[in-house]
Amino acid sequence: MTAGLTVVRPGALTTVQDAGRPGHAHLGVPRSGALDAPAMTLANRLLGNAPDAAVLETTLTGCALRPDHTVTVVVGGAPCPVAVDGRPAPWGLPVRVPAGAVLDVGAVTAGVRSYVAVAGGIAVEPVLGSRSADLLSGLGPAPLRAGDVLPFGTTAPRTAPADLAPWPAPPAELTLPLRLGPRADWFTPEALRTLTSATYRVSQHSNRIGLRTEGPPLERASPGELPSEGMVLGAVQVPPDGRPVVFLHDHPTTGGYPVIGVVTEPALAAAAQAAAGTPVRFTLG
Repeated sequence: MTAGLTVVRPGALTTVQDAGRPGHAHLGVPRSGALDAPAMTLANRLLGNAPDAAVLETTLTGCALRPDHTVTVVVGGAPCPVAVDGRPAPWGLPVRVPAGAVLDVGAVTAGVRSYVAVAGGIAVEPVLGSRSADLLSGLGPAPLRAGDVLPFGTTAPRTAPADLAPWPAPPAELTLPLRLGPRADWFTPEALRTLTSATYRVSQHSNRIGLRTEGPPLERASPGELPSEGMVLGAVQVPPDGRPVVFLHDHPTTGGYPVIGVVTEPALAAAAQAAAGTPVRFTLG
């Protein structure tokens, strides 16, 4: 019989994520995958899973799950309270959850996204080689709903013993290294100076598609229209309101607003954990 996790409380937004499905942009399919990939990898490592085994990515309010088989889990990423049948359990370390008990992953105390890794991995059916939910295209499993049952692997790997793990803290200030282009020449010299000298803040309207910012608008040098062109992960697009948007893993593969620069991929994990109101600075490099 397949082991399963019943969703008791889905939280604000909880999705299945793994390393994503790169290589399909020509089909209009973005990469998707865990926004904080290092957190996913570390949680899986602590369980002895493959680094890219599918996990649950929660948003702000956590989730609650009931396994029908005893299982070991790790809750990491954004710090949050963890409980098993109402009893406090460690965050960031392996926790044994008996069959029928409720694992409660609470609201974050900092950051945005927590990760729930399960020994054996979440075993939903892959689509185009990935188990990730893609909120833009609708590929992969839908966001969790109460009553859903998620299969998980029954071949339990060996848990790596650990007394602590090096979980990074969510950023108090987000610094995003930027490479200018391909459409930096569509903006005035003053706009380029503003981009790399002003302090922006993370907008509450950010999501898995993009990190939206609030701050001084960037003035266009060219008022014309731009034909739709390919977009990459980390692209900083500037819509008509002039506030930069950093594309994250569920971003569209094409777009018609100019891209002033691209944020290097290693910096995007911190962007995944930057809560609304977090100061944002763009730096050249």
